[in-house]
Amino acid sequence: MIFSRTLPSLLSVCLVVLIATNSIPAAPPHLAKKGTATQLLVQGEPFIMLAGEVYNSSSSNLGYLAPIWPRLGAMNLNTVLVPVSWEQLEPVEGKFDFTLVDGVIDQARKNRLRVVLLWFGTWKNMVSSYAPAWFRADPKRFPLVIDDVGNGLPIPSPFSAAGQAADARAFAALMKHLRKIDEAQQTVLMVQVENEVGLPNSLRDRSPVAQAAFTAPIPGELALLLHDHPDRLTRELRAVWDSAGGRTSGSWAEIFGDGPAASELFMAWHYARYINAVASAGRAEYPVPLFVNAAIGRKDGKIGSYPGGGALPLAFNVWQLAAPEIQMLSPDIYYGNFDGWCRSYSQAGNPFFIPETHGQEIGAANAFLAIAGHNAMGFSPFGIDDPAPSSGEFARAYDVLKQLTPLILAHQGDGSMNAAVLNHDNPSQTLTLGGYTLTVAIRRPRKSVAAVDSGYALIIAEQPDRFVVAGKDVDITFAANGTLPAVVELNRVEEGIFLEGRWVPGRRLNGDEIMLDYGLSTLAAKNQTGTGLRFGAEGPTIIRATVFRREPVRQQ
Repeated sequence: MIFSRTLPSLLSVCLVVLIATNSIPAAPPHLAKKGTATQLLVQGEPFIMLAGEVYNSSSSNLGYLAPIWPRLGAMNLNTVLVPVSWEQLEPVEGKFDFTLVDGVIDQARKNRLRVVLLWFGTWKNMVSSYAPAWFRADPKRFPLVIDDVGNGLPIPSPFSAAGQAADARAFAALMKHLRKIDEAQQTVLMVQVENEVGLPNSLRDRSPVAQAAFTAPIPGELALLLHDHPDRLTRELRAVWDSAGGRTSGSWAEIFGDGPAASELFMAWHYARYINAVASAGRAEYPVPLFVNAAIGRKDGKIGSYPGGGALPLAFNVWQLAAPEIQMLSPDIYYGNFDGWCRSYSQAGNPFFIPETHGQEIGAANAFLAIAGHNAMGFSPFGIDDPAPSSGEFARAYDVLKQLTPLILAHQGDGSMNAAVLNHDNPSQTLTLGGYTLTVAIRRPRKSVAAVDSGYALIIAEQPDRFVVAGKDVDITFAANGTLPAVVELNRVEEGIFLEGRWVPGRRLNGDEIMLDYGLSTLAAKNQTGTGLRFGAEGPTIIRATVFRREPVRQQ
């Protein structure tokens, strides 16, 4: 009898617990380490942003933006980077209008796309053209940067406490609204705080408050890093610090020398502190990942070729100390060595994401390199709303990356994946994966097929002797690692596609489709067979191949 009376109560308790458990919202999008990679988790699952950024003013009008979304979906994007301007969010001080924000999120949902919002607040490309008029028209309340000859530039000073407070208030209002309308659906994945901050035409702010800060001792946190953990400095900062004598106390010029580097680092600290206050106010309302982007100069980072004070590798340590609320320092790569910039932004524990870069053909190759070669959590060409064919190479590349996303996510950070981009100056590259060395080379022309001068591929060692490879205009050969000589032979080679994570094979490739070289005697002496994987101009395409080793045959 006791059991019969208590059973309904126990069932009721269990039902309440079950309902409560199921009603708990998923954690907001956040970052998580996986081996040497950092991944973005959305609804608790890792996510790669196959993204593109619309032009700066495209989101200022919902009618203009509406027909763009379907075109982006047809290009195989899953994420769109969209600006939010302070002037339209807070046209009158203290009065917020979320009409455009709501419309952007609604349009994205209807097109099954996710969004990264770009907060164009105090600074956008150094200046302040997206800030509201009431902010820009009052330089007494919101001071401007004073340049080297005493002119006030149209750039709000990072030493402006009033400007920092106004921007932080607006950003907090935005993030609070995002939590209210999007916490459950998580259409918005991340938010960029400001855009390409920095100082052109002048080494640093010369206002009285800035001059006093420059000649004062460097901040204690930075002095402590130099004193206790010089091993944590980026290679760029370490070189500057060492050349200035390696001191750990003194003014900016005494620590980092009397050249432009001291001014660069000084401005970086104060831009970062200002932005950290804005970010902190926003994250208190809704803690999605926040990042800043940096303009890269034409001269591979030489001071003076880019806006001073931005989040470039020289200032990584400064930004990480001064802006702990910012999770990522991200490069806008239009110039220089793309692979080299990827390496620079993957150091010092910095999570890797590319919010701006070239699109179309060069973008297709670099998307492979960034995501598979450098564990990027996303890739985003700028101006993606330009009309482009949904059957073009970039769309095909994103289609292949979309198919491979589950496999890429499983192998990020464990050393079993890499990529190569080849051109006239770099026609071949060797990659080591597991027990094999793979040589990726620009494909050799066949009969009636024109020669090419570029190509790219990504390679995943799915199992010790099985590889998934995607590429265009390359030939790939295998050799064995180790001390004992061995010949590597192709076993099963299939072209195909991945459909919802499942491999669907097409042709079984053999004969002419895998034979790259018939100089067999010469090749046999080198433990090679003349076979390999061939990727043509119609790519990128996907091949899955298994290999085996055998002992070389030598007549005594």
